[in-house]
Amino acid sequence: MAFDLGSRLVIGVSSRALFDLSKENELFEREGVDAYCSYQVEHEQELLKPGPGFALIRALLNLNKIPGQEGRVEVIVMSRNSPDTSLRVFNAIQEYGLDITRAALVSGVSLAPYLAAFKTDLFLSAYEEDVQGAIDSGIAAGIICGEGIHTYNCDGDISQIRIAFDGDAVLFSDESERIFQEKGLEAFERNEQENAKNPLQAGPFAKFLKTLSELQKEFPQEQAPIRTALVTARSAPAHERVIRTLRAWGVRIDEAFFLGGIQKKDILKAFGAHIFFDDQAVHTGPASEVVPAARVPLRHGSRDP
Repeated sequence: MAFDLGSRLVIGVSSRALFDLSKENELFEREGVDAYCSYQVEHEQELLKPGPGFALIRALLNLNKIPGQEGRVEVIVMSRNSPDTSLRVFNAIQEYGLDITRAALVSGVSLAPYLAAFKTDLFLSAYEEDVQGAIDSGIAAGIICGEGIHTYNCDGDISQIRIAFDGDAVLFSDESERIFQEKGLEAFERNEQENAKNPLQAGPFAKFLKTLSELQKEFPQEQAPIRTALVTARSAPAHERVIRTLRAWGVRIDEAFFLGGIQKKDILKAFGAHIFFDDQAVHTGPASEVVPAARVPLRHGSRDP
């Protein structure tokens, strides 16, 4: 019988998101693919350091150790590496004891067509083109920040995974954000008040949040292995529509922060986020100084008239 991915939380992660390949990527950009391939083969036995997504991926894999959750999470390495240059990555996976056995190695072509085939729920990569392709295909995806800079407490296990989301253009569509950008704050707040009882349209991470919420429901709230937070620049009176939208979706957010322009960085640090998803670099940049962060690109065509 074929292995079924349909009932699992499937996470696709690029080798650059999982391990620190910043030096190797600089070599690739400076000298090309042949120099990169030669370097990887020559350094196959040199252990890679953890990358910005390492701690999160290890924590997600550890969910499989919870009684009754065996096999719940499947992590797949999805890389533009060729099979020949991938041995160094798999050596590191084995050395760190990560239970990752599957991979898509595509030798430089786009990964986007394969994400749906693997029934991917979330894709993390440092390569913007692949993330954009995932978003355009309706799959939650983020461009991981902090490559070559941070490893974010990779020592020790994470007892509870904490995932934080921005609202507009991440959990929700960018319909309200467009009003703010085009007509200003007053028009935005008036629109949200007038539509307070009308749920927002789903954004690229709505399905992923719903999947997490279903997993959370299998545990008493105080024992859930995943805790979620909404960290948004919205404030009253624009908060009501958000709360009613989440209620209409039947999902739970454990914590919500309506910041009204306050910087998100300190809130995310206090929450202890193991990943934060936002559509704007002005937020993911500062956030990545204290927690892992990933930028969510807009879906192509989402702002067309």
